[in-house]
Amino acid sequence: MNLSRPALLVFIAALIATFFVFDFQSYLTLEALKMQQASIDAYRSAHPSMAIAIYAMIYIAVTGLSLPGATILTLAGGAMFGLLWGTVIVSFASTIGATLAFLAARLMFRDEVKSRFGARLKIIDAGVAKEGALYLFTLRLMPIFPFFMINLAMGLTPLKTAVFYWVSQVGMLAGTIVYVNAGTQVAQLESLAGILSPGLLTSFVLLGIFPLLATKIVEAIKTNKVYATWQKPVRFDNNIVVIGAGSGGLVTSYIAAAVKAKVTLIEKHKMGGDCLNTGCVPSKALIRSAKLLADIRRAADFGINKANAEFDFADVMDRVQTIVKTIGSHDSVQRYTDLGVEVIEGEAKMLSPWEVQVTTAGESRVITTQSIVIAAGARPSVPPIQGIEDIDYLTSDNLWALRELPKRLLVLGGGPMGCEFAQCFARFGSQVTQVEMASGLLGREDCDVSKMIMAKFREEGIDVRVGHTAKKFIIENGEKILIAGYQGQDVHIPFDQVLVAIGRVANTQGYGLEELGVELLDGNTIAINDFQQTNYPNIFACGDVSGPFQFTHTAAHQAWYAAVNALFGSVKKFRTDYSVIPQATFIDPEVARVGLNEKEAIGQGIAYEVSTYHLEDLDRAIADGAAQGFVKVLTQPGKDRILGVTIVGEHAGDLLAEFVLAMKHHIGLNKLLGIIHIYPTMVEANKYVAGVWKRNHLPESLLRWVARYHNWRRG
Repeated sequence: MNLSRPALLVFIAALIATFFVFDFQSYLTLEALKMQQASIDAYRSAHPSMAIAIYAMIYIAVTGLSLPGATILTLAGGAMFGLLWGTVIVSFASTIGATLAFLAARLMFRDEVKSRFGARLKIIDAGVAKEGALYLFTLRLMPIFPFFMINLAMGLTPLKTAVFYWVSQVGMLAGTIVYVNAGTQVAQLESLAGILSPGLLTSFVLLGIFPLLATKIVEAIKTNKVYATWQKPVRFDNNIVVIGAGSGGLVTSYIAAAVKAKVTLIEKHKMGGDCLNTGCVPSKALIRSAKLLADIRRAADFGINKANAEFDFADVMDRVQTIVKTIGSHDSVQRYTDLGVEVIEGEAKMLSPWEVQVTTAGESRVITTQSIVIAAGARPSVPPIQGIEDIDYLTSDNLWALRELPKRLLVLGGGPMGCEFAQCFARFGSQVTQVEMASGLLGREDCDVSKMIMAKFREEGIDVRVGHTAKKFIIENGEKILIAGYQGQDVHIPFDQVLVAIGRVANTQGYGLEELGVELLDGNTIAINDFQQTNYPNIFACGDVSGPFQFTHTAAHQAWYAAVNALFGSVKKFRTDYSVIPQATFIDPEVARVGLNEKEAIGQGIAYEVSTYHLEDLDRAIADGAAQGFVKVLTQPGKDRILGVTIVGEHAGDLLAEFVLAMKHHIGLNKLLGIIHIYPTMVEANKYVAGVWKRNHLPESLLRWVARYHNWRRG
């Protein structure tokens, strides 16, 4: 907090105290106004300009300080200046005063509120940024909401000052006219309650609701415009057609079938999507085999004098495919058919918002449907690096065909995927060089996490090249070489095979998005609203194709909302909840996170405290030879409310689950500390980090009195 804020706070407090100490509020009553009306009229007649200036300054001061009395002053405006000039003067004075209160609240309290309620405030801020003017206008039209509260509340939002001013000027005008007009007849008024009759108050409420109704009307017009060029079928074959049988599509289909809707699931490649066939499942199977080799090499750490392992990389890859096949039964055509889903292995193309053409083995048919859910997934992103097409590059899609271990593997990318594969292949025996253009690996994580992982990788023999930008691939004397830029110099990095792992790009072509005019975002994902709807209200999207998180569990999470809103949205729609999204990178040690980390908190200007527990002190971690890593919890300053958690260590993804539950249901560290955790387990680390927070927030003054009490008890 800078010096201007406490100074302003003291100044405002002094003014408010003066108002009440000297009983100025007694002058701002209907009785006082009626008693002084004659003298006020006389002064106004003798000094019209001065009367306007004094009146306006008093009005601005009262409203700017959020003091009681604005209603009486408005009546006084009518009594002194008549309906026309009274309305003009009051309109400007009240708006200027409201704006001053708005700015004062923003200056004094916005940062504090943001630091304490950052996550919740983000949702409110997003709504205000989108429709703040409408919200304010609606509130201004309904005098049942105290205007001073509106001024202060809006000051805590990112609403622009200019928008606040002009919306307030227009929105308060109707109420201003009513009160100023009443002021012209102040002698006949017996009480303030007489100004607003039940009928007039109802009119105000209806007037306030009008902007909301107008918004709905505008939405309906926009919807009709979107559908204007399409002929809607009289009846439908289906309730839902789902395009894509990855995590999002499978969950959507499952939910639809469970509530007895008619659903067709279309997949042109393989059931289970990328996660089952080329992503989560095969990569974790490969990582497990690589970890076993790493553990065997550490045999001496476990008191085993000598241990060796012989393996054939082809056998390892065959094991991976066996696991894919085993888990694949969970996502099979037969299973979903048994659940009541019509599964078609073919290619889908949307012909209209209600028609999907399915082509299988040269045959095609058109399905009419009330709703469409797009779950088309994503594919590996391949950068346009000069010469890359001349290199037989690998991606997460095609590396599973490998049966011979690359001798020298170049990994492009230092994100989760690149790190998982770099460590994995290094443990199998490849000479791995990892190239990342950023200054560290896992760039979205905190610096302490990135540094720890880079140190671990280098310890395992991975040649980590951060700050290197891939510029060109060449083949020189039969050898493949990457030319990378590093600190203004060109660096030559030879390799045998390259794995491109720089992220994924949404699949948005080939199934009718362009023809229908479904809107896309700049990142080439499908644009959706808070309910998973595209610009066509009956077409939904979920998973990697829509973002914003490319995780299998997030795709399943979005799919629930897509399915329920598609089926029951005409009755009740559910806004997708992104408040608690966990994630993990399955390297060794694992990195798992939920909520904010320090980098994000600093970037968003959110105040926080850090409690860290290092696993080198954990009994089970020591016994397992896994005493590396930490649990780091960010909390609201002075409170135990969890803002985010980062865990680095063995089974970090599993340990994180307790914190995900705690954040979802607003359970603080104090309550986590009171939960019994089995000894000895890794999850005890969660209790111990809560203990770190508790020790940092001991009631020292109370403990001093307790110490005195114990001394007294001993005599």
